[in-house]
Amino acid sequence: MTKPSPTGPGSDAYDISTVDLDDDRYEVKQSAIRNKYVVRDSAADVVLRGKQKLFKLKEEFPFVTGDGEDAFTVKAGGIMDVAGNYTITDAGTDEEVVVLDEDYSLFAENWTIRDPDTEESLATIRSKSKLLSALRHLVSVANLVPNKYEIFDADGDHVGDIEGKFSLRDAYTVSIDDASDVPKEAVIASACILDALENE
Repeated sequence: MTKPSPTGPGSDAYDISTVDLDDDRYEVKQSAIRNKYVVRDSAADVVLRGKQKLFKLKEEFPFVTGDGEDAFTVKAGGIMDVAGNYTITDAGTDEEVVVLDEDYSLFAENWTIRDPDTEESLATIRSKSKLLSALRHLVSVANLVPNKYEIFDADGDHVGDIEGKFSLRDAYTVSIDDASDVPKEAVIASACILDALENE
């Protein structure tokens, strides 16, 4: 089934049926187990849990709600993707919601969130520091320095940030100032995936 196209600001065409993310600030934290994540809202309630499936030819990150119900799955489009695209599929409807497209280069870590059918850009996530991005790919110790990203809507307007924090485990604060056109689930999933890929 094809997902309907959005009809304008405030459209819920890219919402995921299993979760209701209406907050404007979330904490994404890696657990003691590598590439396993917990997402909390501003009230510190767990809203999502996700982990990378091991020993898969195609990278796969299933997410569940805070109550343990299946929420959505992020799956790589290619085998062992280092740079490529990842599709978010709604566990409730089995529909593709958005595609996360990584624009991989040595000097930048940029992601585009796209419509799965039209490939229209819905939002972009860009690293704030090209120098730090380059160092993280070249020098492993640079991964100890938290990275920071900016979130832009389809018109190129700044709508939020992903801020890495100094921690024994990777931790990010995802803040979305105006999410009327930006799928929050996709942004949060992106924060988990970019962290997992950076640490490979």
